[in-house]
Formats: sequence, structure tokens, C-alpha cells
Amino acid sequence: MTQEYEPEATRRETGDTESSRASRGWWDRNADEYQREHGGFLGDDRFVWGPEGLDEAEAALLGPASGLKGLRVLEIGAGAAQCSRWLAAQGARPVALDLSHRQLQHALRIGDGFPLVEADAGALPFADGSFDLACSAYGAVPFVADPVRVMREVHRVLRPGGRWVFSVTHPIRWAFPDEPGPEGLSVAASYFDRTPYVEQDDKGRAVYVEHHRTIGDRVRDVVAGGFHLVDLVEPEWPAWNHQEWGGWSPLRGNLIPGTAIFVCERD
Repeated sequence: MTQEYEPEATRRETGDTESSRASRGWWDRNADEYQREHGGFLGDDRFVWGPEGLDEAEAALLGPASGLKGLRVLEIGAGAAQCSRWLAAQGARPVALDLSHRQLQHALRIGDGFPLVEADAGALPFADGSFDLACSAYGAVPFVADPVRVMREVHRVLRPGGRWVFSVTHPIRWAFPDEPGPEGLSVAASYFDRTPYVEQDDKGRAVYVEHHRTIGDRVRDVVAGGFHLVDLVEPEWPAWNHQEWGGWSPLRGNLIPGTAIFVCERD
């Protein structure tokens, strides 16, 4: 699908419907390029929490890999379902959910062996208590206008005591330009400005939306969703990782955090 305009970047208010429509369209249009550019780093069956390269096999934020066997796990914003594929290799029973049809086609291309579901994270098509665990590596949460609705839906489909782990861009990054070099190290905006980042077409329709929440906001969202926060992980940039990924880079990663991972349990 050819894009005939250069989107205009702005900060403006946007709601659930526009955000959801923009996310579906953007990921459908850009899934091929995303998988070409980042598929090598993500692998086909690796569970990576963010551009730093923190691996679930090492971090065990969902629990020890040996304890995953037989557990039903919902991956939200799964993309090509790399994380679900790793979970399946540990003996878990994952379900990979994404808003983007094209991203799920890439999951089929790589090979699945587990259910793929096209749906919105704010309206999960599952019965109450269907899953033992839920996870999301940069999926859904940064792109929704009402994150508490997502938290409550995840809470609903988890069994009591179930764990929910999700990663997002570290909120402090919103105060800095999204650049991997030295220009990305000077504060350029207020950390407390929660106005969404929007890219819009020549008619003013949003084609990409990302929502900013402070660390405190994210914690309050988790609690409002019925969870308690077990841990907040801020991965350090490892010496082996020399790649740049958008605004993430060794230069910035060694000075300011780029990812925040929220480890939550259902009350």
C-alpha cells in the first residue's frame, strides 16, 4: 500500500476510536518494513522485552521458564508472535493477539502452532479467568487512549493471582527528542505534558498515535486495573548491543533509561 503524503507530526488530543483506527492502519501498512528491519534482532522465537535486548530467558519476569509448562499465556500486541513462539517452546500454551491483520500474517509466515487472534486490547474476546499469565512487549499499551480499560480487560481474563507483565517506552524519554545521537540528550519538552503524539494525513486524520503517561500515571493505571505492582524494571544497555533502533542507541542507553517493564499481579 503506497502512502502518497508525508504525515504531519503534532501533539494533540485524540480518543479511543481514532487511536485504535490509526494503530491498525499504521501497523498494517508498516508491518513488512518493521519485520524486515527488526526481525533479525527479534528472531523468530525469542522473547525480547525491548530494544536493549533484555531476554525473558534471562529475566524470568513471568516466572522461571521451567514453570511455564502447561500455562495458558496471552500475548497482547504480539506482532509476528516471536514471544509466543518462545513461550510455546517452553511448553506453555500461548495465544497471540494483535490489532493488525498484516502483523498476524507475518506470524503465520514464520509458523505458529498456537492460536492467533485479531482483536483490540481494550475488548478482549475471551472468557473471565481464561489465562494464567499475560504479557506485552511494547504492544498495545503505549497506543491506547484509555490504558485502564486495557488493564481491566487483562485483569478480567486472568485467573486470581495471575501475572501481567508489559513493557513500554520509558516515560522520561518523552522529555527528550527521539534521536539516537547527542541531539537526543537535551531536554526539549515537559515530562508532565501528557498530550498525545500524533502523525496525521493531509486531511487531519491521525495515522499514528502514541500516548504519554508518567511513571506515576502508569502505576496508578495498574492499581486502577485491579493489580498490584510487584516490580518495575528499567533495563540497562548491555555492552554487546551496538544497534540503533529509532531513538534507542548505546549512547543514550548508557545515560538514560529507554524501557520500563511493569511486573504486576492480579488481586
